[in-house]
Amino acid sequence: MAGVIRRLDEAVVNRIAAGEVIQRPANAIKEMIENCLDAKSTSIQVVVKEGGLKLIQVQDNGCGIRKEDLDIVCERFTTSKLQKFEDLASISTYGFRGEALASISHVAHVTVTTKTADAKCAYRATYSDGKIKAPPKPCAGNQGTQITVEDLFYNVNTRRKALKNPNEEYAKILEVVSRYAIHNSGISFSVKKQGDTVSDVRTLSNASTVDNIRSIFGNAVSRELIEVGCEDASLAFKMKGYITNANYSVKKCIFLLFINHRLVESAALRKAIETVYAAYLPKSTHPFLYLSLEIAPQNVDVNVHPTKHEVHFLHEDSILDRVQQHVESKLLGSNSSRMYFTQTLLPGADCSSSEVVKASANSSAVTKGTSERVYAHQMVRTDSREQKLDAFLQPVNNPLSTGPTELTTEVTAGPPEAVVRPQDAEMEDVSDVVEMADVQEDTAKPGGLSESGHLSPETEPPRKRPREDADIEMEKDDTRKDMTAACTPRRRIINLTSVLTLQEEISNQAHANLQEMLRDHSFVGCVSPQWALAQYQTKLYLLNTTKLSQELFYQILIYDFANFGVLRLSEPAPLYELSMLALEDPESGWTEEDGPKEGLAEYIVEFLQKKTEMLKDYFSLEIDENEDSDSGSTTWKWTVEHVLYKAFRTYLLPPKHFAEDGNILQLANLPDLYKVFERC
Repeated sequence: MAGVIRRLDEAVVNRIAAGEVIQRPANAIKEMIENCLDAKSTSIQVVVKEGGLKLIQVQDNGCGIRKEDLDIVCERFTTSKLQKFEDLASISTYGFRGEALASISHVAHVTVTTKTADAKCAYRATYSDGKIKAPPKPCAGNQGTQITVEDLFYNVNTRRKALKNPNEEYAKILEVVSRYAIHNSGISFSVKKQGDTVSDVRTLSNASTVDNIRSIFGNAVSRELIEVGCEDASLAFKMKGYITNANYSVKKCIFLLFINHRLVESAALRKAIETVYAAYLPKSTHPFLYLSLEIAPQNVDVNVHPTKHEVHFLHEDSILDRVQQHVESKLLGSNSSRMYFTQTLLPGADCSSSEVVKASANSSAVTKGTSERVYAHQMVRTDSREQKLDAFLQPVNNPLSTGPTELTTEVTAGPPEAVVRPQDAEMEDVSDVVEMADVQEDTAKPGGLSESGHLSPETEPPRKRPREDADIEMEKDDTRKDMTAACTPRRRIINLTSVLTLQEEISNQAHANLQEMLRDHSFVGCVSPQWALAQYQTKLYLLNTTKLSQELFYQILIYDFANFGVLRLSEPAPLYELSMLALEDPESGWTEEDGPKEGLAEYIVEFLQKKTEMLKDYFSLEIDENEDSDSGSTTWKWTVEHVLYKAFRTYLLPPKHFAEDGNILQLANLPDLYKVFERC
């Protein structure tokens, strides 16, 4: 028996339609933001609670809604942006169907507070199922509109249950607002959770597009951006935006696409551009893309999908080809400064049996005691006395190759006073450099400090942290201030729970295989002040000296807390200039609202001077009134090799994230190079 066809109840129809337009809180916010933009707002503020399911509040400073229109503002197919169907051919606004607020009101409780420029006061009205509940009430308010949405999907239980993770919904809200903030650089946006004082996304009206990209996606993206732009009169389109060069790549493509200022998706365009990048980026990595296309309105059909996230336009294939060609030309032009970073197997990672290489520090053809032969591709030069990278890059008489002009270390734990000048020593091997942390009071013992300032050849420095030895309570006398952790076993016992916890965290996060690589590496040379090359077994590594140094000094800070030695700079560090330098860095978070940088720098100096006693006791930092500066050091390469990387060998416990975040990169592996040569 055939079923009877009946007309659906209007409430059911509206609720079904609402479910198509408003799929989740982020859709509702997108629709409301587009209304704010249509109203010519310059400031849009979003506040949410429980991922938008409990509360969404969107406030703008736009033109507002007339009191006479409040009665029907939440009814379906009521709009100020479209009058007849033919207007769709030249639509230039975001909204045009009059469905957004209507759909929201059918699945949530909606309150609208609004004021136009010529109104004497604001008006507030509440809505349910598209209908106004009571006449609008006058109230106080600024020009613009505030829409409050409460209990989203309260009457659609299945949808409500499907959206049970507020954090996930909040992340999608941040994503939507971030994209509109980047595209609308002349408008300030902010998003925060209800009750929070700090916004999770915040852009300023005077910030540029690049500033907004930096604010939202970070410096790693913003410093690798290439500006793109092209137009074609015959195809009636123009394109502009920013894409990353070949130095930047991530596991998931970030693609912000706007067509006629509407946030949309285009799988075809994404695929066309990623095809270009495939020739430049490592396998399975992707770029960051922000593109804005403006196409003649009569060539675009925006009425394809209820959420309007999908559009169709004429000459699609031709436009995609034109964009693809332009992106390829821009990437090709930026390729001259490309850096080749490849993240391959690090020490301790699993690898196939064909790639297993048995390291041999000995160049003999047969391993002693076995019949296994050591082939050429398994033998590498690891003698640190042989030439470094600098020998091929600099003249022989370059002063940088002789070491620093002067490096003086004062040992104040007791007589005699030792002054070590590396340029006076024969630097035939890296191990000849004196590590003052290994010097004990008894310099006559085997392996101690000889009169010439060398470590005796009988023993090598211990391959563990001297800090791990049992601390000994220091005597409370006047000589205590002259003792340093680097040259005396007498140490203060630290029982502060916070410090001990941080020490334990460092130990737990240490990567044993990376530590072994750093301990036994051979230094190759400096690529730049930030990067250096090192060899371990049959592999060549690129190491981020800056990040490794930061980690080293952090660990020294934690392990030697209240037990630091005294390092006296030949010229005192200028606190004011250093403070100004820190405030100039975008990562400082300084904004004009914080006040002049000069005043903040003076406050920092004054604050540090007030804490002089504590800084001296805990960190051995001495601050006085007299400051001066001198940036004339020309010996950084010597310092990197003989001070920093020497310290990395002995003291650094590299954290596990160094194996994943690009701070230690494997560039080459001898067996793999042999395979390449064999193919040639």
